Amino acid sequence: MKESIELIKSLNISDNDYIIVACSGGPDSMLLLHVLNSLNYKCVCAHVNHNLREESKEEYEYVEKYCKDNNIIFEGRELHDLPKVNTELKAREKRYDFFKELVKKYNAKYVFTAHHGDDLIETILLRLVRGSTLNGYAGFNIITDKKDYKIIRPLVYMTKDDIESYLKENNIKYYIDATNMSDEHLRNRYRKNVLPVLKEEYSNVHLKFLKFHKEAQGYYDFVNKLVYEYMEDMFVDNILDINKFNKLDDFIKDKLLREIIRIYYPDDLYLIDDNHINEILKMINSNKPNIDLVLPNITITKKYDKLLFNNIKLSNKEYKYELIDEVKTPVGLIKIIDKDEVDKSNNIIRLNSNDIKLPLIVRTRENGDRIHVKNMNGSKKVNDIFIDNKIENDKRDIYPVIMDSNGTIIFIPGLKKSNLDIAINGDYDIIVKYEKGENVDEKKE
Repeated sequence: MKESIELIKSLNISDNDYIIVACSGGPDSMLLLHVLNSLNYKCVCAHVNHNLREESKEEYEYVEKYCKDNNIIFEGRELHDLPKVNTELKAREKRYDFFKELVKKYNAKYVFTAHHGDDLIETILLRLVRGSTLNGYAGFNIITDKKDYKIIRPLVYMTKDDIESYLKENNIKYYIDATNMSDEHLRNRYRKNVLPVLKEEYSNVHLKFLKFHKEAQGYYDFVNKLVYEYMEDMFVDNILDINKFNKLDDFIKDKLLREIIRIYYPDDLYLIDDNHINEILKMINSNKPNIDLVLPNITITKKYDKLLFNNIKLSNKEYKYELIDEVKTPVGLIKIIDKDEVDKSNNIIRLNSNDIKLPLIVRTRENGDRIHVKNMNGSKKVNDIFIDNKIENDKRDIYPVIMDSNGTIIFIPGLKKSNLDIAINGDYDIIVKYEKGENVDEKKE
């Protein structure tokens, strides 16, 4: 606890400054809220009820009452109809949107979250197994600089056991989210099966991971300083000088491209992966003097010894419509038909309304989209289906995906049907047909 309080005090928060404290009602965030309030800061408790569990209403009321009893400003937000696909990512996005609203409302400089030492271990292990960058392998930052505020994670010096002991000693009530122990998520399996073994070997193993975090972050910062010096010399007005770039070490080339890309994806860097970086490098090394490459948010154009990066506003490409009768998309017409046709291809899907939630939605792809493909075990990434079917890069962002109102993807027109498709001799009452057509005018909202 000592190190956590020292970090908090080092921020020199003034008596007039409001701070936003993310609090779910769980042990970690209840400790954080209690400590910050006991230090006499002007706390604004930000609590989000995701409405995903029966206990969430009770937790909302408890946190609200705790704040009232302790003279803490309470700001609550209830979320409804979160999609069943990619639920955690969407919930996180909405939480941080809420925090940003509160930052603006209270003119706050800091948002405190309750990530602790065990969380750092889990994050580092996840990144090592799944693959990441040097910055990613370091886990999460203790202090993250945003444009208008900083995110502070002071509990990184503490373990879960430390937190629970403190709460017990101070008689602070908290709630446990049972889903945090479900084996469905890899992080939870690490928490249950790997962390106990590590702690048995060395009780303060979280401090070893914290040291690893600081070293990795230090190396990343050092390399980044060099990279930005090179960028100032060879990346000017969104144009990269290929001749200068090609004189660099391959490692620095990779890092420099990633930092350039970061300019265009300040909050959505997850949209870009190693494959995109490799495509840019292939483009640079190609003998062709003029090439275009379309990424989710930018176009990159090679013109002899120059590489031009141009912003594309995604709002010009994204769309999301209710499918009532028909929807015109950039690649074809999607419509609900009354009369069945003898067609078993991927241009028609037959559905039973009891299996889905209406209305159906036609939209562009989103990061993390998956579909349970008919006659296939498990789910598959929508992006992988685009790749398998050789859909060109510039069309993937405008290609239609059909989901129901629960967020379940049921149809990628012309490519794949989900396991909700009913056989032609089965019991169905909805028929959706896709008619391929290039450059069909997009329906206006």
